[in-house]
Amino acid sequence: MSFGTVILEYQKEILHDLNELLKIRSVSANDTAAASQALSYILKRAEEIGFKTRNIDGIAGHAEYGEGGEIAAVLAHVDVVPAGEGWCVDQPYALTEKDGRFYGRGVVDDKGPAVVALYCLKALKDKGIVPKRRLRLILGAAEEIGMNDMAVYFKNEPMPAMAFTPDSEYGICCYEKGILQLEVYSQNHDGTTLTEFHAGSAVNAVPAKAYALIDCTETEDHQLRRFADAKPGSYDFIYTMDGLQIAASGKAAHACVPEEGLNAAMHLIRILAADFGQLVLGSLCGFLDDAVGLETDGTSLGIACRDKESGALSVNVGIVEIDEKASRATIDIRYPVTADSGEIFRKVRERASYEGLMTKLLNHEPPLAVQENAPIIRILKQAYESVTGEQPELYATGGGTYARTLKNNGVAFGPVFADDPAKIHEPNESISRENFFRHAQICAEAVYSIAVLEN
Repeated sequence: MSFGTVILEYQKEILHDLNELLKIRSVSANDTAAASQALSYILKRAEEIGFKTRNIDGIAGHAEYGEGGEIAAVLAHVDVVPAGEGWCVDQPYALTEKDGRFYGRGVVDDKGPAVVALYCLKALKDKGIVPKRRLRLILGAAEEIGMNDMAVYFKNEPMPAMAFTPDSEYGICCYEKGILQLEVYSQNHDGTTLTEFHAGSAVNAVPAKAYALIDCTETEDHQLRRFADAKPGSYDFIYTMDGLQIAASGKAAHACVPEEGLNAAMHLIRILAADFGQLVLGSLCGFLDDAVGLETDGTSLGIACRDKESGALSVNVGIVEIDEKASRATIDIRYPVTADSGEIFRKVRERASYEGLMTKLLNHEPPLAVQENAPIIRILKQAYESVTGEQPELYATGGGTYARTLKNNGVAFGPVFADDPAKIHEPNESISRENFFRHAQICAEAVYSIAVLEN
């Protein structure tokens, strides 16, 4: 029997603490204070369990068990993206069990795994396991807004010798694409027909909703409706005192897999451009329609590329904000591990400048590449096999996790299983009860192995 089964003794406590943590609306993009509150809550629980803790500036911290010079760690974050609309449960910011599934914003990404990891440490402590190295649960409150939390943490604390973050999928993620997050903007809005445009709330998510305010004639309105009827997505037309408001609905998705969503902003821009032409929409919409359009691979931007290690580059327009004073859009690019980030940024900046637009770098996270013979890979393989009876596959992702902050000393590992759509960054984020606790067993076995095995 694997050590991982011990975690099943703590199911009631895990679910109680997870529910309390989910109730804290720790959307870091909108409320850093709430994100700090979520961090404080889980560190307080760690103290109550009997662990040493540290809270660094309300943005990062850790719970620690054991002694020794070498550190091994599990990394997790307690901030989340906005819940959005369209949930099948009444309270997205709470734990709800429905039809054998756990629902709630953060239940998978990443509050659920954070609470599980805390109880993995508790299980070791309660069973009297004396680790060969210090074990830490390292926690952050700003992962969803660029991971500056880990930059702050590692300025104050040493780097683990080995670590994993349960913030992706099973098996073991050895490669993470680089992430470039840019803003293309103008300090004015030079459109005429288009008065306002609003879409998205997070740079790293495909926007499911977009709104445009149009000054148009009745004839143009009728033509626009015909265009909309023939295109993907759904569109509502509302007459207001300020003009015609169009509300577009698409499908949310994580920015690392933009092809799995339907970008409401880009589809609405395409329809408006088809009806009115790009000129009256303004420079920003013209750039977005021409240089990105409905593509997700960067072809029209001139940055499409791929490699055998990590696959193809992807592009997502996450936020568009246009009013009478200014216009801006955020672009999230996930590039292959062998690609040149500087060249990609240069091409986007040059293309935007053709439209008189400026570009600034919001965030850059270099790629991750961990070799198959690394000690952490061996340990995680054994942990996965001991619980599931199967060998985990090694894979690459466009997602960005804390693993890339670990200087190739760690990887992403779980909690999502291939047969269980988690809907991360979408409405109805969820995981089956069976898979939640299967992940808990794998995580406990991995933490136990890190604690007792030699390198």
